[in-house]
Amino acid sequence: MADGGRRGRRAFIGSFTAAGGPGVVAAAVDADSGALTVLSSVDGVPDPSYLALAPDGDTLYAVSETVEGAVAAYRVHGDKPELLGSPVRVGGAGPTYLSLFAGHVLTADYGSGSVTAVPVRPDGTLANRPSGQLRHTGSGPHQQRQQGPHAHQIQPDPSGRWAVSVDLGTDSVRVCTLDDGRPVLHREIALRPGSGPRHLAFHPDGAHAYVLNELTPTVTVCTWDVESGALKPLTEVAVLPGPPDGDAAYPSGIATSPDGRFVWTATRGEDVLSVLAVEGDGLRLIGTVPCEGHWPRALTEAGGHLYVANERSGDVTWFTVDPATGIPRRSGSVKVTAASCVVFD
Repeated sequence: MADGGRRGRRAFIGSFTAAGGPGVVAAAVDADSGALTVLSSVDGVPDPSYLALAPDGDTLYAVSETVEGAVAAYRVHGDKPELLGSPVRVGGAGPTYLSLFAGHVLTADYGSGSVTAVPVRPDGTLANRPSGQLRHTGSGPHQQRQQGPHAHQIQPDPSGRWAVSVDLGTDSVRVCTLDDGRPVLHREIALRPGSGPRHLAFHPDGAHAYVLNELTPTVTVCTWDVESGALKPLTEVAVLPGPPDGDAAYPSGIATSPDGRFVWTATRGEDVLSVLAVEGDGLRLIGTVPCEGHWPRALTEAGGHLYVANERSGDVTWFTVDPATGIPRRSGSVKVTAASCVVFD
């Protein structure tokens, strides 16, 4: 970040304004405890539910998870994010995720089942319109949730050569590239029908990936071949020790430890964090702990801490992780109505 010499680390929190959320929240991060202190908020964009920072930390990007679907840019030099121009329509409904890839912001448009590319100008602002879109096709066996495609996540692989999209509606992961600013399909990898993949996290070794499934509380362990851009499913591991209590158990967020020894997931309804040990090409469930809130929508690891955005209880809770066991212990929380994600500079 440009003024890193005089400023400590910051966090940015997304929220659902339609549910009373404050918009985009900026917070200071205590270097030792990991505690968050809210600095400001800005509500110029409806439902900025997911955020991503530019590599230099000067510009923050947000989806607008609305039927119209848009993406916005903020300058974050000071303590309050400054909206840069008007949000740009992505031509897709309900974008739930975005990332930076090859000079573009890519959005995963859940409602329309598409991936959209919007060019980023040299100053970090966004072009006035998308440069291209890839529309997913297909469906799954779940009658309510898989009648059509639902792109839920798009992110670059660790090498930066490929963009990987996860589609809950088609039970598949797509590997993409950009061709003159247009997302194009390289290959599609099928997962178990009805699993409902939501998010993917890469292992630090760059050779494994973990796909968190929403419609069944499991993680699909995969190998990743960067040269061919191929994801290979190996096994599926439960993230809960037994059947869920009632019908509501919807995994949401996944994170890997920087040393590659642990994987953590969050599950809504059960309202727990799961701790899994990495064992070669597999995972082993160690146990679960309460997320200390209701409806954990997103999970982020930063600086030896886990941060959970609890959407329905309206707070962000942080946990200190035991480096030997991977078990998180609650350290504190801050109120953010309808919190949906946390990212760090």
